[in-house]
Parts: sequence; C-alpha cells; structure tokens
Amino acid sequence: MANYVTSETRAQSMVSSLFKSLYMQMAAALAVTGLTAYFASQSVAFWNMLATNPSMLWILVIAQIGLVIWLSARVMHMSMGMATTLFIVYSVLMGVTLSSIFLVYDMGTIATTFFVTAGTFFTMSLVGYTTRMDLSRLGNILYMMLIGLVIATVVNIFVASTTLYWITTYAGVIIFVGLIAWDTQKLRNLFLEYGSADEGGQKLALIGALTLYLDFINLFLYLLRIFGGNRD
Repeated sequence: MANYVTSETRAQSMVSSLFKSLYMQMAAALAVTGLTAYFASQSVAFWNMLATNPSMLWILVIAQIGLVIWLSARVMHMSMGMATTLFIVYSVLMGVTLSSIFLVYDMGTIATTFFVTAGTFFTMSLVGYTTRMDLSRLGNILYMMLIGLVIATVVNIFVASTTLYWITTYAGVIIFVGLIAWDTQKLRNLFLEYGSADEGGQKLALIGALTLYLDFINLFLYLLRIFGGNRD
C-alpha cells in the first residue's frame, strides 16, 4: 500500500512538473506573439510591404501551417533547443499575422478580451486537469464541430453572410472552450502514460504548450469579435 501511495505521489509530481513547464512555455509564446503583433502594427514599413506584396500574408499563413505540422510530427526527433526555437519562430509568425487587430480594435477592447480569455482558459484547463469524467467522447464531437466551423468560415468568405458570421463566432467560442478542457485532460493522460519528466517529457510539454496556445489564440479571436462588435 505504501509503495502504491509513493508511486502515485511521484506520478502526480511528475505531471505537475510537466504542466508547470507547459504553462510557462505557453505564457512565453503568448507574450512573444502579443509583442510582435503590437510592434508590427506600428511599423509603417511593414504595412507598406504588405500593400505592395499582398501575397506575403498568404506566405506567412502557409509558413505557420507548415511549421506547426513539422514541429508536431518531428519534435521527438529534434533537440529540445531546436524545438523551443521553432516554437518561438511560430509565435513570432503568429504575431505578425495578428498585427491587424491593433488597427481594427482599440487597446481597451483587446485588453478586456485578453483577460476574459485568460480567465476562461484557466477555469476550463483546471476542469480538464481535475475532472474524473472521461472527456474523450466530448472531444470527438468538438473536433467534428471544428471541421464544420472551418468549412462554414471558408464558405462565408464567399457569401459574406452576417448571420453565418455570428453563428460561426459563437460556435467558435463554444468549441474552443470545450477543447481547452479536453486537450488538458488528454495531455495529463499522455504525461502519465509517458511517465517521466526527462527531455522527452519536456518535448511533450512543449507540444502541449503549442496545443493549448492555439486553443487560447482561437478563443481570444472569437471573443474579440463579440467584445469588439466589428467585422475583422
């Protein structure tokens, strides 16, 4: 019995250590993204470059998608330093892509939305970490809803429906609120299965940070639509 308690305590300590690393990396990535977005929004040279080379925005988006796929697939085969560097690069690219929010929304709205997002994220991540309920079934439903959300968003680029815009906005909030809880639980189970806070565990924590970072960013953007009341 004593050995079981000791083993359980060690597992909890290991998971707690990896989540601490995860949240620190996520917070650092969000800081990098926010600072990059702000300074890029203030750069006249940057906006002149986009005006003369509109394809640059698509290049940035494609680079982001390629980088996140590569990092997710190859993280266990690269050094921790390389993985961290790629995460930072991704955070910078995301910041450049999101720089326009500082031109569309005022600082008060952005700050309010950020704090609401942070509070929601903390609450749902805590739920995912502590609940004994298996959220895997909910996660599968949320992913199907996410696919539908992506399709509806693409369709609305062409039909420009205000109704569909707001449907996807509120659906996005619901989906990513749920995904935060599910992804947290999934990561907790992954850390327990891996069973160590060694370099491999730290790489898993980095991928976890990337996963929850993306959940946070998406929830922030959908809430920003609501709080800003503008079409971005």
